[in-house]
Amino acid sequence: MTRSRRRIAEGILFTDMYQLTMAQLYFRHGMHEMDAQFDHFYRSNPDYGSHQAGYCINAGLESMLTWMLDAHFGEEEIDYLRSQRNAHGDHIFHDDFLAWLRTHGDFRSLSLRAIPEGRVVHPNTPLTMVQGPLAMAQILETGLLNYMNHQTLIATKASRIVESSRGGPILEFGLRRAQGLGAIEGARAAMIGGASFSSNVGASYLWGTPPKGTHAHSMVQLFMAMGEGELGAFRAYADLYPDDCLLLVDTLNTLESGVPNAIKVFEELRRKGHEPVGIRLDSGDQAFLAIRAAQMLNEAGFPHVSIVLSSDLDELVIWQIITQILQEAPRYGLDPDAVIKRLVYGVGTRLITSWGDPALGGVYKLVAIHPRGRRADGEGDEWMSAIKISETPAKTPNPGVKKVWRLYGRRGTAVADLLSKEDERPDLAESLILRHPMDHTKYRRLGRNAITKIEAIQVDVLRKGELVYDLPPLDAIRQQRVDDVELLDPGVRRLVNPHIYHVSLTQRLWDLKQAAIEQAKGSLE
Repeated sequence: MTRSRRRIAEGILFTDMYQLTMAQLYFRHGMHEMDAQFDHFYRSNPDYGSHQAGYCINAGLESMLTWMLDAHFGEEEIDYLRSQRNAHGDHIFHDDFLAWLRTHGDFRSLSLRAIPEGRVVHPNTPLTMVQGPLAMAQILETGLLNYMNHQTLIATKASRIVESSRGGPILEFGLRRAQGLGAIEGARAAMIGGASFSSNVGASYLWGTPPKGTHAHSMVQLFMAMGEGELGAFRAYADLYPDDCLLLVDTLNTLESGVPNAIKVFEELRRKGHEPVGIRLDSGDQAFLAIRAAQMLNEAGFPHVSIVLSSDLDELVIWQIITQILQEAPRYGLDPDAVIKRLVYGVGTRLITSWGDPALGGVYKLVAIHPRGRRADGEGDEWMSAIKISETPAKTPNPGVKKVWRLYGRRGTAVADLLSKEDERPDLAESLILRHPMDHTKYRRLGRNAITKIEAIQVDVLRKGELVYDLPPLDAIRQQRVDDVELLDPGVRRLVNPHIYHVSLTQRLWDLKQAAIEQAKGSLE
């Protein structure tokens, strides 16, 4: 495969066939330049089976924009579409539509509002709102969902792992187990979610962070096969990397060989004026081995050397390791908090694949249309709601052009997200009615003193293809996650069976939704 063919495949053809066939249908009926709004949201937080997420971390916006602003239909893309034929050998895509794509086939006619990366987000809250000509807004769907869903999923998993580690450093080790080049965006998402570094050199280059790593068992095996033993392998590594020496100690016997040999090498380094970085444990009862290794390192005069744990870690495994250390370390005369503070977690497969729930159910739904540009008489020159009625009420989206607000209570924590019509602004001076998005029997009335702050959490990102938002650096995005998670109620942050965070509608938006549903049902009569 040539580099050119790869570039084309990853450009505007990075979409599903049905997006293109629908776009041609809109073109054929003169609807392709009708303004439309699509909302991107997800319906439920990740459920990992034995444990569940109570929130997500929004991620993927910058990567999606980078792709979106470069993607366009050029001659090679047009030629490829022209080559597609149906079962009778006729062209699927017609010349007039292809000519339109050649001139208008990019995303620079679209406007976009979004919740910034790093922010906590919740089900049914629009993460991204796209407005613009119907055909190109439709074609955008697949690429947007690919970038946004995947990174949000991985950032969420990383945030939970950071939470379970009590803030201990997380190293993203997932490149070898990731889905192809998704490992690059996945590493970025992991860092948004709180991972400190990645072993992925290419991703680290792209995102401006230093890559981190140790050595493999194969290095020790090689030196053993050559007759120089584990100690010889450790000495060779320390000689080459005296100020970055972190040794993998479980190739033979962790406590009888690996840690004692590491200590010998650390003592030799110190005599030469260098300080070791740490050891790594990649198998066995890691809580017990961390305790005993800490004890041995303390006795040898290395109380601050890091202990890196790896091998199928996730939020529950880390939580169990910490719980065991809290119970067991005092039996060895150790302060359990001191042991926990020196731990570093190398998390691979279960982070980069979002082990237990490998896909975020993010969707992209048409919620409003504006007939301007189609009707010469100017009638109906307002946004009109678009609705999909599902037998599953949770799948009936919230129609109309909207705004998203976050409400904070007297304790300073976020208590609800509120969707309103575009021309609404909730007022702290008034009591608020929060309607359940699907169930007409459920609502809350919040008095004037119940809410202390109302925050608009969306920003304008694109206006007709022009970037109007200063994309923040990765460090600022990471800090945004920290700030938002701290403002969540502890029950929502629980690793298992978290409390439900409420996303509600204003009364006016609720009324709009009911009217749209009734109108759609009336069309069946």
